[in-house]
Amino acid sequence: MADSVVIIPTYNEKGNIENITRKVMSLPGNFHLLIIDDGSPDGTADVVKTLMKEFPDRLFIIERRGKLGLGTAYIAGFKWALAHAYEYIFEMDADFSHNPDDLIRLKEACQTADMAVGSRYVKGGNVKNWDIKRRWMSYCASLYVRTILWMNVHDTTAGFKCYHRRVLEALPLDSIKFIGYAFQIEMKYLAYKKGFKIAEVPITFVDRQVGVSKMSKGIFKEAFWGVIQMRLGKHGK
Repeated sequence: MADSVVIIPTYNEKGNIENITRKVMSLPGNFHLLIIDDGSPDGTADVVKTLMKEFPDRLFIIERRGKLGLGTAYIAGFKWALAHAYEYIFEMDADFSHNPDDLIRLKEACQTADMAVGSRYVKGGNVKNWDIKRRWMSYCASLYVRTILWMNVHDTTAGFKCYHRRVLEALPLDSIKFIGYAFQIEMKYLAYKKGFKIAEVPITFVDRQVGVSKMSKGIFKEAFWGVIQMRLGKHGK
């Protein structure tokens, strides 16, 4: 039984899903892959199910009806991974903005930490294909979160992570409040408040080349106000 599973939520990622799956399958370390598809009308799930015939013991899918949010997708994936006895549980995007090769480095960091974050904003980290305005907004967002939550994590909004199972076992998964990108902040904050050691691994984030970004004003607003709610204790405990 492999000890590592990568969770990738998808919505209309038909243009990326086969390539990202094959890349993860090619890595040393026998990574397993769980796709959480929110009823993609473009047929993403059909591509995954075809690939499952090729990788029957390593590739899995949970199909959901409609867009239920990034956070709820990951929570479903975490519960599945814990039930299947994985020790290292990863979050990763489908669009190659996260380099699958870095999964190995995140796992290595998680040997001595409880949680490893692929970070754009530590020494050695970088962002490609973003204009200066978007870079500045992203950096300021992380600075805002650190300032409000007093959390010693530089890339607070990062979505490329490795958890040791003990972290997810200790967190109140059924009480996680946020479903958009504030979810990423909330998970780090709850782990930080529990005293878990969080390591940051420098990565280069590359903006997607295929498909459409899921970012929206609503997601940004949830993250902005969500941080204040977290600081006031109005989130999962």
